[in-house]
Amino acid sequence: MLNILNRINELSRKQKDIGLTDAEKTEQAELRKEYLRIFRGSVGSLLLHSTIIDPDGNDVTPEKLKQEQARRAAH
Repeated sequence: MLNILNRINELSRKQKDIGLTDAEKTEQAELRKEYLRIFRGSVGSLLLHSTIIDPDGNDVTPEKLKQEQARRAAH
């Protein structure tokens, strides 16, 4: 993912300095889509392995999340 982010940043700097060709604009858009796909997947995975505890120590994990965790554990 780091190489994708580095290339996105490189294209962003070039866009500000001299502009991008149509091919570079297409590449930039595709890289951004891929980065967001990876990012969303990692956030989703993080949530699926989380339990939410309130300040009193009570498990307040939303029922929908508990159901999804149980569903995935069954597979």
